[in-house]
Amino acid sequence: MSLTEKMKRELRRRGHTLKPVVSIGNAGLNAAVLREINLSLDHHELMKIRIGAGDRKQRQAIISEICTRCEAELVQSIGHIALIYHERQD
Repeated sequence: MSLTEKMKRELRRRGHTLKPVVSIGNAGLNAAVLREINLSLDHHELMKIRIGAGDRKQRQAIISEICTRCEAELVQSIGHIALIYHERQD
């Protein structure tokens, strides 16, 4: 599923007041963190993730891996915060 610009704008508006649900530190992405992200996405659909590890290139690699493994879409990435969306399965 690819998000349109109109959908991204609406999701950014909804995500503005959210606090990061999951934080990824210097240890990086592991199975436990991915499981927590999947559980949170199933419950919330839209969530913020704080990525404190590495430089910009490493953060982008972590974000793309999260989106691939969790079948989520990146809505926005600013600094150490990524806003991702996964449509809830009814």
